[in-house]
Amino acid sequence: MTQTLAPPIRIGRPAMAALGTLAVATSVLESVMAPALPLLQRELDVSPAVAALLPITTLIAGALVTPVAGKLGDRYGAKLVLMRLMAVVAAGGLVSALAPNLPVLLVGQVLQGAMMGVLPLSFILVRKYLPPGDAQVAIGLVTGLFIGGGMVGTLIAGPLAEGLSRHAMFGLPTLVIVAATVTVARVMPRDPAGRPGAGVDWPGLALLSGTMLSLMAGLAILPEIGARPVVIVAVVIVTIGFGTAFVLVERRAAAPMVDLAMLTAPGMWTSCVMTLVVCVGSASATYLVPQLFGVSGDGYGFGISATATGLLLLPSLITSAASGPIAGFAVRRYGSRPVAVAGIAVMAATLLVLAAAHAELWQLVVGKAVIALAAGLCVTAMLTGTTGAVAQADTGIATGLVLVARVVGSALGIQASAVLLTAGTDPVSGVPGESGFVLGFVLAGVVTATSLLVHTFRRKEVQA
Repeated sequence: MTQTLAPPIRIGRPAMAALGTLAVATSVLESVMAPALPLLQRELDVSPAVAALLPITTLIAGALVTPVAGKLGDRYGAKLVLMRLMAVVAAGGLVSALAPNLPVLLVGQVLQGAMMGVLPLSFILVRKYLPPGDAQVAIGLVTGLFIGGGMVGTLIAGPLAEGLSRHAMFGLPTLVIVAATVTVARVMPRDPAGRPGAGVDWPGLALLSGTMLSLMAGLAILPEIGARPVVIVAVVIVTIGFGTAFVLVERRAAAPMVDLAMLTAPGMWTSCVMTLVVCVGSASATYLVPQLFGVSGDGYGFGISATATGLLLLPSLITSAASGPIAGFAVRRYGSRPVAVAGIAVMAATLLVLAAAHAELWQLVVGKAVIALAAGLCVTAMLTGTTGAVAQADTGIATGLVLVARVVGSALGIQASAVLLTAGTDPVSGVPGESGFVLGFVLAGVVTATSLLVHTFRRKEVQA
């Protein structure tokens, strides 16, 4: 007697819509901080250097959570882990919305960092429940919505903070996250658990935390310690020490937090490096362009409000949201490498053009929109190329590594740009000099262009 096999479970538009809404809402909650930093500095009575800890804290927490989320999703089922992770994010949003002071707000930002796990867990689900070609498009769609959500957060942060309060700025996206999570729980099938394994690698998590914190803290205080080389050397030694210990521990761990062995898969380490470098360039533009909108210097800058800045960034929102689906279709037709190379070349050229041409609003608006599109193409191409190069059971781990590179690159780009502006700020007027913006765009363009060299190694590695 022949046994009839049940047809494979497929997810439809309601499930994809719920995942997309969740991606948008979490990214909005992540991004509302940056444009509202001056307001938070005034209300919390803190310096710009201290206020910068808020977005960096979220990025660092996200970099730590992302690989753990991907691994646990592969092991225990992505839906189960996603639901629990979103409960942590919702708690973080609530704490941030009710925070009366900086320490409590920092706690909320740490909890919100768990939102970075939404992407690898979503990738696991769509790859399990969609055919390979549709899965590539779905990954591009979710990635594009996550990127676009970041621009939505930038767009609405000013009106919410200035029109309502900083509490509403965190509270409203949190309500959307709760609603989207409930919808995903109802419409998404429960995926079975994968391979069994050990628990969380706490030593690895602690050492990676130390590496990230020492690196970001060193960059943040660089303008103040620039004249004290002994302190700089000490910070470098501490960072290298944490990083070296992390690698040694992870190589010996039975169930490492970050599976460094995965980097030996064809194209993996180069995908991570390319993603990191590209995100350094794109994050630099994300920081510098709004700052140039808001500053009012002698012959440069425009001195406009946070609300007006959000409106000027609307074209970037559109191109960011479109970049994921465009990249998904392009990768399916041309492959991930040509799409990544095209995006890198366009972004590097645009950054260098902005270094010379930023005297008119339209130049910054168009340049930022092009950079947003190019960055989305690059990151999505790296993610889709990575998911196609590893076994299905390793999807969460592999994409987690790439997303960690994205978070680290974004944090480095923001912090490095902030250091350049701080170093060039007039001590009397407090206005950053135009040279800081020019140098920031030039360095971002040069750094982005170097990823083309990494791509050459990646192509040879994959061919071998």
